[in-house]
Amino acid sequence: MDLSLVIPAYNEHESLPELVAWIERVAREHRLSYEAIIIDDGSNDGTWETIRTLAAQHRNVRGIRFRRNYGKSAALNTGFQAASGEVVITMDADMQDSPDEIPELVRMIREDGYDLVSGWKQKRYDPISKTIPSKFYNKVTSVATGIKLHDFNCGLKAYRRDVVKAIEVYGEMHRQIPLIAKSAGFSRIGEKVVQHRARQYGVSKFGLERFINGFLDLFSALFVQKFGKRPMHLFGTFGSLSFLVGAVLTIWVVLSKVIRQSQGMHYRDTTEQPLFYLALVAVIVGVQLFVAGFLGELVARSGSDRNRYDVAERAGFEHDLIA
Repeated sequence: MDLSLVIPAYNEHESLPELVAWIERVAREHRLSYEAIIIDDGSNDGTWETIRTLAAQHRNVRGIRFRRNYGKSAALNTGFQAASGEVVITMDADMQDSPDEIPELVRMIREDGYDLVSGWKQKRYDPISKTIPSKFYNKVTSVATGIKLHDFNCGLKAYRRDVVKAIEVYGEMHRQIPLIAKSAGFSRIGEKVVQHRARQYGVSKFGLERFINGFLDLFSALFVQKFGKRPMHLFGTFGSLSFLVGAVLTIWVVLSKVIRQSQGMHYRDTTEQPLFYLALVAVIVGVQLFVAGFLGELVARSGSDRNRYDVAERAGFEHDLIA
């Protein structure tokens, strides 16, 4: 199969028939075999009934229904597990992503050799309360991750099948899929300017809190990428620095008292000096960071995937089988 389309849907019963018809028309014109996997993320407006009707009318349409609303990341991850196409494309169900972009996205994966191609909605039909924070978030994310994309949160993305089978999207990490893919070894990440269409049905499911959550998810993804299997390297480093600062301050406080005392100068008791308490806090924080690092190591080493590494290819092993 050429293509799998993964489409999360939450209260989108009005737009789905038109979207499926548009996808069918594009696939037929470009002779693409495809499946459209629509994930009903706990809708309460008849979306599932619409999906069942479409599945009965179109042999290419499949539906998956959640018992409750789990969020976009859960829907994408479930769709990735079910996808069987050579190329996997994600798109939103609200008709703001144009299916006319599909053929070029497929070409970029197949012919240009990209692992992942992310859409860039260069011209957007969103209010300024969304566009300005979005530009700031995308700029910060690009600098922090080293991935040169203008629109990390664009729902229209294309992947090689190997990518979606190797990654796991959880929590609200759908915004960080390029970083997750890069962490898994898929570094050929491209970008395509795509059309952003004005919303025709329903209302936006995301508020301004998504920008706060986006930054928190970014920090979490960066931490997991760099220290997920070696947390002691982070906590141990800061713990050592804090403990060292505390030790130096303690020695300084004690030595200054001894020197002043030996020279008959006025001195204050150690416990009356603010520096002593700063030293004490630094030592305690250092010990706590060390303990956090040890606990992190225990958790990491107890995980079932502690020695899981994705092998891209093998060569020469067939000779052993022949012998």
